[in-house]
Amino acid sequence: MNNFFGKRVLNNFYGFVMTSKTTSMVANHQNKLWMAAIKPPMYAVAVIPIWVGTAVASKEGISINWLIFWIFLMAAILIVAWSNLSNDVFDSETGIDVNKAHSLVNLTGNKPLIYWLGNGCLCLGISGILTITWWQKDGIVLGLILLCCFLGYCYQGPPFRLGYQGWGELICFICYGPLALSAVYYSQTKSWSSTNLAASVTIGLTTSLILFCSHFHQLEDDRAAGKRSPIVRLGTAKSAYLLPWLCGFNYSLPMIFIILGQFPLWTSSILVTLPLAVRLCRHVLVNHNQPQKVSQCKFMAVALHFSFGMLLGLGFIL
Repeated sequence: MNNFFGKRVLNNFYGFVMTSKTTSMVANHQNKLWMAAIKPPMYAVAVIPIWVGTAVASKEGISINWLIFWIFLMAAILIVAWSNLSNDVFDSETGIDVNKAHSLVNLTGNKPLIYWLGNGCLCLGISGILTITWWQKDGIVLGLILLCCFLGYCYQGPPFRLGYQGWGELICFICYGPLALSAVYYSQTKSWSSTNLAASVTIGLTTSLILFCSHFHQLEDDRAAGKRSPIVRLGTAKSAYLLPWLCGFNYSLPMIFIILGQFPLWTSSILVTLPLAVRLCRHVLVNHNQPQKVSQCKFMAVALHFSFGMLLGLGFIL
């Protein structure tokens, strides 16, 4: 009798432990999905243009208005949040995200909520830009940011959906490069700068690399939805061989600008990030046709973009 009760207690305890372990694993999996959906690393694309544009203004002897800097930074983060949220909504309408477990629409099952949450972020972000515009009594910054938002909508939003035609990388380059840095620089100086324009080209290119790399693992879903991304057009193998050339070009540009006297010598510190670029290219070359493995390359591209941009800006300040 005692043996019977002992076994029963042990079985109940074992069942409790296994149930707790399973519940913990499910919760951990859900947490990972939510983190992937929110995309914290992707907000580097909001931080870097603000940092580099301000750094160029500082290098040119401008006294930085730090209140404008922080308002612009928060506005940029909110606008990027709108872009991420609205893209999940628009992608859910085409079926391209049907296999994307970490889509916010798929996680919540509430598309209107995500849509209006995104619009709320956009309104708050534009409010920050309007504040800067009101202080300066100048509509240039607002116009540039509104153009960024319009192009951002055209990327995935109907009826344009230019990202599905393969224009995503170009839109990304324009919005996070020349337009964003010009707006940031103008907010501090109310003028234009050829040096800032040159810096915007390099930042725009590293930002576009993130989007380029994000397509490798979703080739089949993109193709099924009719999305003509560069990876769909070229195939993963050709795209993987193109990546080192793109990275090499983006490192060559600052060196040329240094030789021409456009950039200070300290901006050559970006060469410290070369191992990150090499690691990214090798990873893609080896795993380009293995979706599970190559999916990590977009985070490698984010790390490259962030470190490249931070060192470029630091070079201008030094």
